[in-house]
Amino acid sequence: MRKSIGAAHDTALGLPITLGIVLDGVPESIVIGLSLLGGHTVSLAMLMAVFISNVPEAIAATTGLGAGGWSRLRIMRLWLLMAVVCGVASLAGFVVLENVANATQAFINMFAGGAILVMLADTMIPEAFAHGGKPAGLVNVMGFALAAYFSTIA
Repeated sequence: MRKSIGAAHDTALGLPITLGIVLDGVPESIVIGLSLLGGHTVSLAMLMAVFISNVPEAIAATTGLGAGGWSRLRIMRLWLLMAVVCGVASLAGFVVLENVANATQAFINMFAGGAILVMLADTMIPEAFAHGGKPAGLVNVMGFALAAYFSTIA
């Protein structure tokens, strides 16, 4: 069951948060690596979407880990490890998956999109509504509209 950021946390919460970040971050990173294949560049829209979605996740996870008794050093080491893992996943998307079929690339893209949707629907949207009230819904729609706008111009 999902835990609220404002609820009491225990130290066992660190592993589920880490697994959620990996489930979300690794596919995103692989997609970034895949987008570089064929001499293409990573679209600004993709980078902005990843950044915009990861900042609130990181803040929520850091808050939860701190409330669970994790030291700042331990949290920083976790984020450093996540950055390395995601960097390796991006490199793997570029190098290892270079010759995979288009259907496999499409599956990876779908999985990454699904991981983002699960994180949003299960954790971020309920937390935003619980702590921000009805304006959180409006901000969510505005964020989606902004992402849609950037994906059409980038």
